[in-house]
Amino acid sequence: MKPATSWLAGALLALSLSACATVDANDGGPGEVEIRTGRIEQITLTQMQTNHDSGVGAVLGGVGGAALGSLVGRGTGRDVAMVAGALGGALSGNYEEKKHYDQPREAQQIIVRMRSGVLVSVTQPVNPSLGQGMAVYIEGSGNGARVVPQS
Repeated sequence: MKPATSWLAGALLALSLSACATVDANDGGPGEVEIRTGRIEQITLTQMQTNHDSGVGAVLGGVGGAALGSLVGRGTGRDVAMVAGALGGALSGNYEEKKHYDQPREAQQIIVRMRSGVLVSVTQPVNPSLGQGMAVYIEGSGNGARVVPQS
């Protein structure tokens, strides 16, 4: 009798836990993207900052600085030199990474008039296939929004 009772209790627990996993009607579930349609009113060339801040420069600089600091002195002085080298190397590595890779990119600000009459502005990398008056989709929202031509 005991195995049947434990099996029944386990099945009831699993059933009650699976009932808690619901998807909100407003959320739409994972992987779904809102797509809106409209026409391009205006395209203005601009620049956008990249967010190329991977931290690789800081990590490599810190490791290199600690390695160089380990060559200095002995005992506590060596430990202090390693910490100072790691901090200095991390700062200089981060600076070099930003200087070489974090440059502004050419972009376009696209103003789209939606079917409802609302104007939506999206700034994205240059897409030469877009033109004024063209029917387009706006995929996504917020920083992830993109304007693409309708096929």
